[in-house]
Amino acid sequence: MKDMPLWNPTPQRIAGTNLVAFMERASKDTGKKIADYAALHRWSVEDRAAFWSLIWDEYQVVGERGENVLEDGHLMPGARFFPEAKLNFAENLLRGTGSGEAIVFRGEDKADRRLTWDELRALVSRLQQALRAQGVKPGDRVAAMLPNMPEAVAAMLAVTSIGAVWSSCSPDFGEQGVVDRFGQIEPTVLFAVDGYWYNGKAVDVADKVAKVAARLESVRCTIVVDYLGNADKVASSVPSGQSLATTVRPFDAGALEFQRMPFDHPVYIVFSSGTTGIPKCIVHGAGGTLLQHIKEHRLHADLREGDRLFYFTTLGWMMWNWLVSGLASGATLLLYDGSPFAPDGNVLFDYAADEKMTYFGTSAKFIDALRKSGLEPKKTHNLSSVRTISSTGSPLAPEGFRFVYEGIKDDVHLASISGGTDIVSCFVLGIPTLPVWTGEIQGPGLGMAVDVWDDDGKSVRREKGELVCTRAFPSMPVGFWNDPDGAKYKAAYFERFDNIWCHGDFAEWTEHDGIVIHGRSDATLNPGGVRIGTAEIYNQVEQLPEIAEAICIGQDFDNDVRVILFVRMAEGVKLDSALIDTIKRKIRTGASPRHVPAKVIAVADIPRTKSGKITELAVRDIVNGRTVKNKEALANPEALELFRDIAELSA
Repeated sequence: MKDMPLWNPTPQRIAGTNLVAFMERASKDTGKKIADYAALHRWSVEDRAAFWSLIWDEYQVVGERGENVLEDGHLMPGARFFPEAKLNFAENLLRGTGSGEAIVFRGEDKADRRLTWDELRALVSRLQQALRAQGVKPGDRVAAMLPNMPEAVAAMLAVTSIGAVWSSCSPDFGEQGVVDRFGQIEPTVLFAVDGYWYNGKAVDVADKVAKVAARLESVRCTIVVDYLGNADKVASSVPSGQSLATTVRPFDAGALEFQRMPFDHPVYIVFSSGTTGIPKCIVHGAGGTLLQHIKEHRLHADLREGDRLFYFTTLGWMMWNWLVSGLASGATLLLYDGSPFAPDGNVLFDYAADEKMTYFGTSAKFIDALRKSGLEPKKTHNLSSVRTISSTGSPLAPEGFRFVYEGIKDDVHLASISGGTDIVSCFVLGIPTLPVWTGEIQGPGLGMAVDVWDDDGKSVRREKGELVCTRAFPSMPVGFWNDPDGAKYKAAYFERFDNIWCHGDFAEWTEHDGIVIHGRSDATLNPGGVRIGTAEIYNQVEQLPEIAEAICIGQDFDNDVRVILFVRMAEGVKLDSALIDTIKRKIRTGASPRHVPAKVIAVADIPRTKSGKITELAVRDIVNGRTVKNKEALANPEALELFRDIAELSA
């Protein structure tokens, strides 16, 4: 029934959540009863200093907090959280010791490795000493082109333990894409891999590593991690190259040393997708990233010590940064590298069942592809350990919501989440004490003053508008790299509304106080002056079994904008006039007549970023005769040519 939630947590389940325990602590500290999530959220944004102080105290952040919690809190940008604090990011992630598992790794090549907390600490210690021997010091940048493997986590921890800054991408990036990113930040050390596995094939990257290292003039040493067994050979072809084994051989594991730095000291440099130009280098501070991730893991993901945390991600997506912070909550990281469909769509569910996964993180595209594959893990796998399934990357369609409960598990917290690289965290996400409604993200994150505004800067309910955040929060970027006066940073988020973060998402509050994301507002369609979110169209089209995937753009035409829908067909299906009529009828009845595309055109492939997001803006630029500035940001840039000079679009 439409008015019934897909899932309701039982009173017993609610009572056992970290969120309820935190509410009780907040009630005690404030002297007033905080009885539900709405009240907790209200307090968290009205008294941000008290809220973030409680996060620090309750989850025992390691460091010196200082007396002052929030300075210039009315400014955005400009607010400073914990301005007197000193901490180290890695020290907070490496609190675990002993023989319990810190990391489990499974690769597509059937690699299966495990590191205990003591083994992880030992590897970090040896890497820390090796990096110091290379002269790495606080503030230096260290870059990595690695798969999602244990050495990547250990390298990040070693880098940040020194107070240096970590930046990463995945080894499937093209040479120019890597140089476009790392060339801007001038790393002193480069971590690379000798190759990786994808879709059943070993992919050698020796030539790419050599070319990238040669073009990054600031790199003093390239450390090659062994995956395919060729690390020494690859290292020998690189200036100042050496294998990881050679790098750490002179150093015995010892006591770790952690360089405590100011709260806003940079910990990560992450990159915008770069599909409209050279990627922006977004600098995130150690303290803000740590507190935000602890809050999201503990209170929204309900993560407990000993939980087994998984997110399907690469090092080119901020979800990797989010995933590895799970160590701070005492969780075991379940890492996976390779295709989620090799040999078939069961591979991640095999992993979940074998390792008793508690948190299963994936993308909306994976859920949709699984739904269309006909697989039903509920019938084939024991997923009794899985408490939460999380989805992000793009809006999860209502059909995807329903499939999770019908095809994967009926008693699970489905947490659709949305935020981004810009804040290395979430604006809106799962709330384990509340019901899950079809197609809706459950609500705003604690401490996040999220709202939806119209073009006049007025808050609107049950109406589409811009997703904004009206008060500063700790995980705002410290700034952009090479942006000394902050002009690029301000232009990116604060140009639309003064002193208000405007995120660029087209969103809507629901009757349940949830959020629906209708797509990126810069990709919003505007036919006849009416704003339409692309996700509304995808939600309808991708229900059809004949359609594998779709991408929708606005074409400049006849002094207006018309909606063009491109579809990639399911195997063996051809697009004909009858199917076009079916598609249009589905959109008209499921969305509105305004959403019906002027043209429906079949294409063989759809371009996407390295993190798997379809690239509406790049396709729009090609169709409208504009240059796509940075094709290196795409996983399959050749697909763009399928959209150039399509005769059907000239009339």
